[in-house]
Amino acid sequence: MAPPLRSARPLQLTLALLKPDAVAHPLVLEAVHQTILSNRFLIVRAKELRCGRDESRRFYREHAGRFFYQRLVEFMASGPMWAYILAHENAVSLWRSLMGPTKVFRARNSVPDSIRGAYGLTDTRNTTHGSDSPASASREIAFFFPEFSEQRWYEQEEPRLRGGRVFYSAEERVHRPCIPAGAELT
Repeated sequence: MAPPLRSARPLQLTLALLKPDAVAHPLVLEAVHQTILSNRFLIVRAKELRCGRDESRRFYREHAGRFFYQRLVEFMASGPMWAYILAHENAVSLWRSLMGPTKVFRARNSVPDSIRGAYGLTDTRNTTHGSDSPASASREIAFFFPEFSEQRWYEQEEPRLRGGRVFYSAEERVHRPCIPAGAELT
């Protein structure tokens, strides 16, 4: 069981993708997962998935026409990934900071302990993706988790996760609010 967060500030959501290069190496996948947990993120939702080329093109459409676009689309469609919805007071900026710079060479030289500095292979095979703003996070979460209602989460789950005790379900790879004995969730 994790200690209560008891934050007066609302939790912010962000999308985190663990790319095919990370998923292909179980030790890297586990190390990144542990980085998420050790930095006190709450994992709201998690799922393993595979994107086809069409999905990858849609997700990265803002980069269409750039020199790396086709290489990125092909790579993202090359194998399984993990998608997470992470919650933290500063989820977007904290996750981006933990990932490190997009360019692996820069990450290795300036922030070697970052995820990309430690595990990234190339600028495309750089282990992770993270939303760059709260608006991007909402859009990207909806892309990978169409069944997830951000509004409902903020109304029903966020107050319980922020203000009470939570436990981490290793089987589901998500955090859940602890339910006091005799209480039922509505």
